[in-house]
Amino acid sequence: MQQHQPPSVPPPSKSGGGTGGGVQVRCAGCGKILTVEATEFSCDTCQLPQMLPPELMTRAPAHAPLPPHGPNKGTVPPPLPPHGAAHGVDPTKIQLPCANCKAILNVPHGLARFRCPQCQVDLAVDVSKLQQFFSPRLPLLPPPEEVNEVAIEVEREEDEGGTAGETFTDYRPPKLSIGPPHPDPVVETSSLSAVQPPEPTYDLKIKDDLENLKALSCLQIETLVYACQRHLQHLPSGERAGFFVGDGAGVGKGRTIAGLIWENWHHGMRKAVWVSVGSDLKFDARRDLDDVGATSIEVHALNKLPYSKLDSKSVGVKEGVIFLTYSSLIASSERGRSRMQQLQQWCGSGYDGLIIFDECHKAKNLVPESGSQPTRTGEAVLDIQARLPEARVIYCSATGASEPRNMGYMVRLGLWGPGTSFSDFREFLGALEKGGVGALELVAMDMKARGMYVCRTLSYKGAEFEVVEAPLEPEMMDMYEKAAGFWTELRLDILSAAAFITNERPNSSQVWRLYWASHQRFFRHMCMSAKVPAAVRLAKQALMDGKCVVIGLQSTGEARTEEAVTKYGLELDDFISGPRELLLKFVEENYPLPEKPEPLEGEESVKELQRKRHSATPGVSMKGRVRKVAKWKPASDDESDEESETDSAHESTESDDEFQICEICSSEEERKKLLQCSCCGQLVHAACLIPPVTDVVSGDWSCHSCKERTEDFLKKKQEYIAELTRRYEAALDRKLKILELVRSLNLPNNPLDDIIDQLGGPDKVAEMTGRRGMLVRASGGKGVTYQARNTKEISMEMVNMHEKQLFMDGKKLVAIISEAGSAGVSLQADRRAANQRRRVHLTLELPWSADRAIQQFGRTHRSNQASAPEYRLLFTNLGGERRFASIVAKRLESLGALTQGDRRAGPSLSAYNYDSAYGKKALMLMYRGIMEQDSLPVVPPGCSSEKPETIQDFIVKAKASLVFVGIVRDATGKDYGKLSGRIVESDMHDVGRFLNRILGLPPDIQNRLFECFVSILDLIIHNARIEGNLDSGIVDMKANVIELQGTPKTVYVDQMSGASTVLFTFTLDRGIMWESASAMLEEKQRDGLGSANDGFYESRREWLGRRHIILAFESSTSGSYKIVRPAVGESVREMPLSELKNKYRKTSTLEKARSGWEDEYEVSSKQCMHGRNCKLGNFCTVGRRLQEVNVLGGLILPVWGTIEKALSKQARQSHKRLRVVRIETTTDNRRIVGLFVPNAAVESVLQDFAWVQEIDD
Repeated sequence: MQQHQPPSVPPPSKSGGGTGGGVQVRCAGCGKILTVEATEFSCDTCQLPQMLPPELMTRAPAHAPLPPHGPNKGTVPPPLPPHGAAHGVDPTKIQLPCANCKAILNVPHGLARFRCPQCQVDLAVDVSKLQQFFSPRLPLLPPPEEVNEVAIEVEREEDEGGTAGETFTDYRPPKLSIGPPHPDPVVETSSLSAVQPPEPTYDLKIKDDLENLKALSCLQIETLVYACQRHLQHLPSGERAGFFVGDGAGVGKGRTIAGLIWENWHHGMRKAVWVSVGSDLKFDARRDLDDVGATSIEVHALNKLPYSKLDSKSVGVKEGVIFLTYSSLIASSERGRSRMQQLQQWCGSGYDGLIIFDECHKAKNLVPESGSQPTRTGEAVLDIQARLPEARVIYCSATGASEPRNMGYMVRLGLWGPGTSFSDFREFLGALEKGGVGALELVAMDMKARGMYVCRTLSYKGAEFEVVEAPLEPEMMDMYEKAAGFWTELRLDILSAAAFITNERPNSSQVWRLYWASHQRFFRHMCMSAKVPAAVRLAKQALMDGKCVVIGLQSTGEARTEEAVTKYGLELDDFISGPRELLLKFVEENYPLPEKPEPLEGEESVKELQRKRHSATPGVSMKGRVRKVAKWKPASDDESDEESETDSAHESTESDDEFQICEICSSEEERKKLLQCSCCGQLVHAACLIPPVTDVVSGDWSCHSCKERTEDFLKKKQEYIAELTRRYEAALDRKLKILELVRSLNLPNNPLDDIIDQLGGPDKVAEMTGRRGMLVRASGGKGVTYQARNTKEISMEMVNMHEKQLFMDGKKLVAIISEAGSAGVSLQADRRAANQRRRVHLTLELPWSADRAIQQFGRTHRSNQASAPEYRLLFTNLGGERRFASIVAKRLESLGALTQGDRRAGPSLSAYNYDSAYGKKALMLMYRGIMEQDSLPVVPPGCSSEKPETIQDFIVKAKASLVFVGIVRDATGKDYGKLSGRIVESDMHDVGRFLNRILGLPPDIQNRLFECFVSILDLIIHNARIEGNLDSGIVDMKANVIELQGTPKTVYVDQMSGASTVLFTFTLDRGIMWESASAMLEEKQRDGLGSANDGFYESRREWLGRRHIILAFESSTSGSYKIVRPAVGESVREMPLSELKNKYRKTSTLEKARSGWEDEYEVSSKQCMHGRNCKLGNFCTVGRRLQEVNVLGGLILPVWGTIEKALSKQARQSHKRLRVVRIETTTDNRRIVGLFVPNAAVESVLQDFAWVQEIDD
């Protein structure tokens, strides 16, 4: 339920004979309207004692006398603290009691869901029960005339705002004109282009060199100027300010950095540190420096240098560029010297040269999601900045700020910390996450306005994005269903196998972790394989059309292949099946087996046992006395008694004599002939035993009873071991059967090998991946062999470069790239290359993060291309698979937002973004419905509300499925797998887990579950939109005439950059004159595009004595109609035909339509749709044709708190939210992007700013 507070309303006109001081309320019992003057009262009709809601306490005198009809004459409690102005009964609304606290609430007509302002419980109006709710004495009155349904409709449309228009505008440096234009069209998002950077004041020393060389374009020179200018400033913390280059792939960041190094070199800064992602990019750095004329500057690769002092005689690096990777930033030698210390020592204490963090998104996750650790790289990046406070820092990345939390290491931008609105990064992050996507867009604009950020992208003009759904082919469908069944059985198998195992193996949670990880990887593999036929088909089609193909995937399945080759040898019957190898590996390594019992070894073990017993028996030995081993000594022994006694006297303090008696005859005779049992330690005469012992006895002799006990025990132990062995063998047998079953399953081959094979083998396909070897079909067509990817002439390091060259020369027309093999590779239709065919870029598998998706898209879309690529993103029709798209979509959305100030900048995949706050809520509602804690908010797919048994059937199946994939589990773990389980709290909101796990269900139920989830999500988003709570990023304000009114007021100035916050006031005329409206209709009818239902309509009901006129014509989506109103122009929302016919009817004559249209056009210039007595007075803009709009432009972050405070006091729900709008004047096309300030809030915002200003002065 969305949090929604009904707007507070001013006092209504008195009804029911109200007195001056009282407040009107409706009785919670009988519904009669009472005038009350105290906080506690009783109704005079139904005698129900009740209390005023806290909102009304402020208006009811606390200790006023009770009304005479109140039996409750006790003292009145003091009033509760006010929640906000409330005003008794509002006759324009329905009065309903809160289901929880019974307070009477004024509910606007048509509002279905809201939150009680008193007890904060979410409520929903059940229209079907409204009739029963009111007592028969009080029939439900029709809504009074003043409630104008059309006004409610228009208000909703206004809250939604216009959809944002085109997203990019062509880019030219606004304030600099040095250097040649860029070779390709470069664009900037339209929200960023609405912001001007500061005045350039820095004078480049290398300006003349650059103009002669023409190596840098005007865009790149602009970056040099602003970066150097920013480096002259210091943050309030005393550190030197840094600069962020956010240009997209292909704009030429490398040369810009080279230019910066060259410029600083001329200022005597002869040292620079360049950190990047791969050591082979050092060659690119060298090339870029040569291009800008800096041939004299050396580039030293740090990984090739020893760990000793860099400027020592032996190493001899006195100046130049140290080039290193992020991994060497955290490296250290065996002796404990670290690269970090080495760099710090080389730079020296007052170092003021450059530190460039190239591709700085590698340092992300410095502030990870709760529960995980920050990465060492992120910490090292922070550390080096802290050690060298005067260094000139450059952050460089096309995807640097894909999520606000990845900006944690950009401390030198000064967006948080002393002297800003946010004390630390966490607070900054919190504000952004609360402000939604619009807030991210403002951050980018703020940074540009303060001169610390540039962000241009190659125009994606001409590039085509298409999402291709590849349905599962019948054979694949069968394979998938069997695999899903197999995993379910395997889970039950592991559960029952684990039940036999005693607690000696505590790693059962480890097994389940591995189980679910393998499960996910397995089905991800299956999804990829399912797309192979479609990918091959599209690739062949593209080749026939004279284009060439680039196929992008993430995983090559190399590990599985290598394991299989090691296992089965280099020659195989067919390609390896990744999923099969994965399953075999999981079962082999993790199937729970009981421990293998050790067998007993006959006689030996008897003696062993006796020895153990002997050592364990306390018995004879006390006070350290020597235990004499029983030896039968013949009388002829030479030793005398005395000798023996003295022997023992050495070791014992007491005499042994008294203890040495026979246990049977109790006599001390013939002490020398006593035998001692090695088990129980008893002493006996050999002759006393039955039968008497006559032979010589060995040292470990034992008495009869001990012997008997031992044998009995051994017999039992042998039986026990036999049982254990049987169990072990049964489990082993089961495991071997499962492995056999896995081998017999029909599973798909490794997609990479499969595609290469189907597209003509390695001779036709260039492969740029990280794998070392591949499987190739034998020339005879039978069997495959494993061979290395490189040949004798080409080393393994160079094989990808060699393949790339073959592709660019047109010798191979298909390229397959994986993430590992393609970092920094250019595959565009380069004008300098032989192969200039248009690229068709297929993604079989979207990367897990949008940064990488953008990097992958950037392989084929770069500067100097003959044609832009076509992107085809392949998905299967499996619900769960959209999960992978969902994650990327989320990143692309915010990636476009942050790094380009406009979230519509990334290709739109937002339909797949399920892992949002709304997604989490939808999941919870669905789970509650399936577990029957609540009813499902939608009718599940394939069910009908007329047949409740179909819904029940769905719920049973869904619950069983959730048990199979381990989402429904039992709290105790004993009845794991029974239907009685529950869903643990942490899983209730875990959309990722849900989408991952349902992949392992048969396609039919998987898609039904997924559709059920999506339809609930759609419903939630629809409700949020109606209630004005949907975060829609930047909204366009549209009108026929938009003019700037007066001169903009400057309300705040930033001391460091001189940038300011400005309040603009615009007048908008949104109306459409009768002539334009009838011309629109005529044009439709003339082109023959119109439908029978097009035309002018009037509302079926009258308000304020008039009917509303609209023009409706069918839109591109059949069955819905575009609505044009005289006062507000074309509406954003399209209306379904049923709703149109329900609320409106066609006008009888054109003349009637005309007079109604013109009348409304006229009236709406002065007043809103609520009429003259509107409660908000002049501040109300609903349906007003002429209106004032206030927009706060320029710097927003420094005044963030002030604005939030002012907006929180607004009456209209949609006004409480920070809304970013874009508005363009129709007279001179001046574009402003900023925060929308409702008219009612302007005063308080200005007051707060005056206060901000004084403090700053």
